[in-house]
Amino acid sequence: MFRLRRYLKKYILQLIVGPVCKLTEAVFELIVPMITADIIDVGVRTGDPYYVWSRGSLMVLLGVLGLGFALVCQKSASVAAQGFGTELRYDMFRHIGSLSHSELDKLGTPSLITRMTSDINQLQWAVAMLIRLVIRAPFLVVGALIAAMMIDMRLSLIFFGASLLIALILFLVMNRSVPYFKSMQSRLDKVSLISRENLSGARVIRAFNKEKDDCDRFAQSNDDLKATSVRIGRISALLNPLTYIVAQGAIIAVVWFGAGFVNEGELTTGEIVALVNYMTQILLAMIVVSNLVVIFTRAAASASRVNEVFDTKPSVIEGTRVLGEISPEKPAVEFSGVSFGYKEGGKVLRDISFRAMKGQTIGIIGGTGSGKTTLVNLIPRFYDVSGGSVSVGGVNVREYTFSSLRGKMGIVPQGSVLFAGSIRDNMTWKKKDASDEEIENALKTAQAYEFVEKFPEKTDKLILAGGKNLSGGQRQRLTIARALVGKPDILILDDSASALDFATDAALRRSLSRDLGDTTVFIVSQRVGTVRSADMILVLDEGELVGMGTHDQLVDDCPVYREICMTQLREEEMYAPGVKK
Repeated sequence: MFRLRRYLKKYILQLIVGPVCKLTEAVFELIVPMITADIIDVGVRTGDPYYVWSRGSLMVLLGVLGLGFALVCQKSASVAAQGFGTELRYDMFRHIGSLSHSELDKLGTPSLITRMTSDINQLQWAVAMLIRLVIRAPFLVVGALIAAMMIDMRLSLIFFGASLLIALILFLVMNRSVPYFKSMQSRLDKVSLISRENLSGARVIRAFNKEKDDCDRFAQSNDDLKATSVRIGRISALLNPLTYIVAQGAIIAVVWFGAGFVNEGELTTGEIVALVNYMTQILLAMIVVSNLVVIFTRAAASASRVNEVFDTKPSVIEGTRVLGEISPEKPAVEFSGVSFGYKEGGKVLRDISFRAMKGQTIGIIGGTGSGKTTLVNLIPRFYDVSGGSVSVGGVNVREYTFSSLRGKMGIVPQGSVLFAGSIRDNMTWKKKDASDEEIENALKTAQAYEFVEKFPEKTDKLILAGGKNLSGGQRQRLTIARALVGKPDILILDDSASALDFATDAALRRSLSRDLGDTTVFIVSQRVGTVRSADMILVLDEGELVGMGTHDQLVDDCPVYREICMTQLREEEMYAPGVKK
């Protein structure tokens, strides 16, 4: 938690004013037992009602002033805690945005969501308690001990013994609780993961009649979380009873021995009442401390998880060079001996080399798991290569800033991801100031204009999160249109026509060829018909480039490509007219 103190620098005033106000309130509380003793020993014993009323009024005044100081402290704690949480959450979100796909895959989306919500909320609560109670509770304990010593040194030994026993109880509970709190947050991650999978994959689960299995899986994780929470609850439940036993035993001892001192005339009745009040204050303060122990042990576990995210450094470091216009004389994209492997697995790509010139269309085809998506993900630097180099415009992509590199590209990933908002909102992701004409042209090229025009709201139609109120083909065409707004220099279509019928797919390819003359287009597909007309086709097989050339060349020279063609085309369709062999 100490490492996160930088987020409190803006709230130094609240960190000072809050505890000072709470400390003042505590001073007033320590004065009250002394006034009570005076009322008993002077006002009641002598039968002086004026003295009782005057001292009683002073107690009321101290209570009102204490309330005022407490409210100021509460306000300071709220401002500091909420400000701390807001800035921490923002920085964490920004840091997560700087991580490459490798780090995001390692940490996991459900875990990151839990850390940004539950863990930071726990830290906010700890900051509030830090201002409100961390100074007040120990001060009350120490102040009550000193006051007890001033009344009678012998009876104050009971206070010291009770305080030491309660402190030992707190230490033992804290020592046992910390591992369980860390474990509980990890189990909360698992529950979050299963919930997210269930909600996002509800249709698949129902289609395979797996509702019961998924409920059983959730119940198992939920039971694990419950079991850990119960263990923590059992340990934490010991705090209040044990502290009460010790404190009440101390009160009994004070009354027992104090009665003898009163009979001998060494102490007054009011002083015994004051000692009991101070013992009660110590008890209440120790209970507060015990709750603080639970809060701060949980906060320590949460801080460890938050710091783990901040300690995760992006493996893909941004360059400083700005990508300008791509010259026609230089390759728009060039792979030179590229190899790549994920950290948790073996090599996915091995020794890939090719050149794509400006305006060319590059088709990428291969079996499932051959590395097609991985290859195109290396162009915008979602990952960094393990060996070799990837160049755009004749310069290694490592040298470019992310904004300038990816700003030249239009990327359509495999998953058709649309965001909540209007169609227009989604269309302006790449170019915020895109005109209606640019959006209309992109929709027409992507074969989406026709169905968008049928909506009564046109481009103002609201889309649900993930585009759930659209068909799969509509979502794909809109994601393609979004990438086309602003005429990118490099367009990457990663199996983005899989939900389109053959006629729409063919119309899309014709419009891309017609409207994007200077754009270098990469088309990843399982369909031969989609990549057949490309200027160059790359054939991947288990991470290796086993063929490169036009359709007709590859049918003759690449057995892997020929085998793919034979599964999708008739013999007479495999060659262009006039070149049948």
